[in-house]
Amino acid sequence: MSTTQPSLPPVLRPAAPPKRALTDLAARFATATRGELAGVTLSGITLATADLRAGEAFVAIRGVNKHGAEFAVAAAQKGAVAVITDAAGAEIAAASGLPIIIVDDPRGVLGALSAWVYGTGADDTLPLLFAATGTNGKTSVSHLLEGILRQIEVVTGLSSTAERHIAGDVIVSRLTTPEASEMHALLALMRERDVEAVAVEVSAQALSRHRVDGIVFDVAGFTNLSHDHLDDYADMQEYFAAKLALFRPDRARRAVICLDSPSGADVVAASEISVVTVGTPAIAADAEAAAAADWVVTIDEERQRGTRFTMTGPQGRSLTTVVPVIGPHMASNAALAIVMLLEGGYAWERIKSALERDGQINAYLPGRTELVSGDSGPAVFVDFGHTPDAFVKTLAAVRRVTPGRTLMLFGADGDRDATKRLDMGRTAVEGSDILVITDHHPRFEDPQSIRATLIEGARNAQPDAEIHEYSPPETAIVAAVALVGDGDAILWAGPGHQDYRDVRGVRTPYSARELARRALRDAGWSVPEPHWPVPYAD
Repeated sequence: MSTTQPSLPPVLRPAAPPKRALTDLAARFATATRGELAGVTLSGITLATADLRAGEAFVAIRGVNKHGAEFAVAAAQKGAVAVITDAAGAEIAAASGLPIIIVDDPRGVLGALSAWVYGTGADDTLPLLFAATGTNGKTSVSHLLEGILRQIEVVTGLSSTAERHIAGDVIVSRLTTPEASEMHALLALMRERDVEAVAVEVSAQALSRHRVDGIVFDVAGFTNLSHDHLDDYADMQEYFAAKLALFRPDRARRAVICLDSPSGADVVAASEISVVTVGTPAIAADAEAAAAADWVVTIDEERQRGTRFTMTGPQGRSLTTVVPVIGPHMASNAALAIVMLLEGGYAWERIKSALERDGQINAYLPGRTELVSGDSGPAVFVDFGHTPDAFVKTLAAVRRVTPGRTLMLFGADGDRDATKRLDMGRTAVEGSDILVITDHHPRFEDPQSIRATLIEGARNAQPDAEIHEYSPPETAIVAAVALVGDGDAILWAGPGHQDYRDVRGVRTPYSARELARRALRDAGWSVPEPHWPVPYAD
């Protein structure tokens, strides 16, 4: 593959940006100012000089190693009309010659600033906003929300780990949840394009780092909470508290909570907004609690190309449909999305008739247990899952639709939560017949050391298991395909939809989906043309 570092996708803005007087901004937000503000107008706001457009204000935030104000001169050269920063940043930014707005906490006020600049605050006219959060499943819920909305002929927007969608246009994502300045600009663009409803994936980091400040979601959905991100949070309690912040009146109006993990009940107990619950007893940690949910999901049938389920709820309502990916957890995600739409005001009969008409949910979930193989040979699923809990659920789902052996292929992120690696190895070996350990994003860590920890976790759990180690992943997938045959399955977890690998800070173009298809072709198996989904067939 090419070693050219891929360019970052563009930051999106409204085509007709607003014009805001700098004096008005200062009156609302400044603790002090420097320079001449009168007569200056701004048309946007950004944190990064690389994304800055002429006429915008540059927000300079103190980073780990540098203060953003050090880039104020570069911002001025690119056409910035003002700098917004703290007192320390103001001293540094003075060399730019730009007027300076001083605030106590630039990142903390960025959401409110952006909402004011773009007119996207809680009191402004906006599309209907849906937020999905949780350790696993939030990307899937977001794409399922959008898929169903499109089936009922709604003009949609989407912001997920994988993609941004605006009225049919698709842009690759940078962050799971954009920075507040980008998020509000995106909402302004969606409003401009007559988007009626938007599905937004909201990470814990987005809540902790003020990326969704200034937004009040109409409905917030919670999937689950499991071991992850302990590089960012001191412990699971702190991680949970970060997620819980979404379920307050200043963040969302209503909530839909999945009770399949123990944390679901905790969110219900602590939520400060009205709550509706969804449960799937077949996979819930507490089947009795899930069965007592407002909406209960029953798994009817599992196949490689979809999962048929029935959801029942208040007033005798019942719906049977298909989510076009494997696993009861995906049926749970789909039901969560449907109930979120109901709570957002969409009529039950409108949703039900569309799904019955089409025979399934017409949603494409990029890199989420995505089947990339053909009708013969081993089934190959490429997935974004990178937690022990995700491994358990997805491997179990693959096993149930696989007549032969299940091979697990995965690596782990470097410079990320290392405390989960032993459990990743353990759950991977316990759920598979053959285990292949490879690399993922080593970043600045030694990839051999990462692999050794994963293998240690696997060997501790099953000393006699069939475990292979290959590096790089281009070699690993070829070896994996050679280890299995017709009727077997490969689950390649980790890369999912991503189109790069991060090796020592360099993003090298890379597609697990394409590598898997190539390995299958080279082994003599036919593969479908890319861009799925393949319809569920009776």
